[in-house]
Amino acid sequence: MLNNIGLPGILLIAIVVLVLFGRGKISSLMGEVGKGITSFKKGISEGSKELEDDSNEEALDVTPAAEKDKA
Repeated sequence: MLNNIGLPGILLIAIVVLVLFGRGKISSLMGEVGKGITSFKKGISEGSKELEDDSNEEALDVTPAAEKDKA
């Protein structure tokens, strides 16, 4: 059923959605989607930075446990 939509069908659906919801509602919805994507990307970058910092801290401390106890 959905395989035969094509460009005219998509345009018709877009016009119906625009008439039903109005330009303002669709604009605010797309703004919220953009904010969500930005927040997701920020969370991903903060998570990877945190993992990188943790691995750097582990890499800095290479003193064997026996020598730590003597100090």
